Amino acid sequence: MTLDKIELFSGLAEAQRAQIAAQARLRVYPAGTIVVNEGDEAHGMFIIDSGALKVFVTEENGKEVTLSLLGPEDYFGELALLDDAPRSASVITVERSTLVQISRNDFLSVLNANPASMQLVVRHLVGRIRELTDNVRALALIDVFGRLSRVFDSLAEPEGDMRVIRRRMTQQDLANLVGASREMVNRILRELVAGDYIEIHHHHILLKRKLPARW
Repeated sequence: MTLDKIELFSGLAEAQRAQIAAQARLRVYPAGTIVVNEGDEAHGMFIIDSGALKVFVTEENGKEVTLSLLGPEDYFGELALLDDAPRSASVITVERSTLVQISRNDFLSVLNANPASMQLVVRHLVGRIRELTDNVRALALIDVFGRLSRVFDSLAEPEGDMRVIRRRMTQQDLANLVGASREMVNRILRELVAGDYIEIHHHHILLKRKLPARW
């Protein structure tokens, strides 16, 4: 993997990216492996070379809330590059995954040699925090159908005149992402299929046309 494809590192000089890549470690995890646990001590970040992972938190009553689904060229744990706080969420592999691990010390040694690069990294991290704020606002102010539409928009990729979501997700995965019951998500999906808005296949969801503004 070349780090120029990773948004967080795109503003760094080629020599800096090469130095970070040379110090990175490649790790392979089977499906169902917890890569990081919420509350663990953090030492660096991970970039996904292949596979699929889920980021989640667990409430006091044991209920799991999915924060995001990740695939190749996504990354997680980037806040650990700049602070010593424990992990804020858990990450588990959904399928066999290959990850690139970058330690905080290796990353900072490169930036310390060129402090101007730190501004680029901080600017990007601020953007990620703004995205998180938008997601929290959506959970508070938008209904379940609206939140599901947002998830579809964020995951769908163009395919001809349509769009397709290729990541494997169960209805429970979708429910956890939008903060709703599986039964509610199932009902919405069935009505979207009946309205010929989507097709659901074993491995993907096909978005045939623009979803209605309201459900």
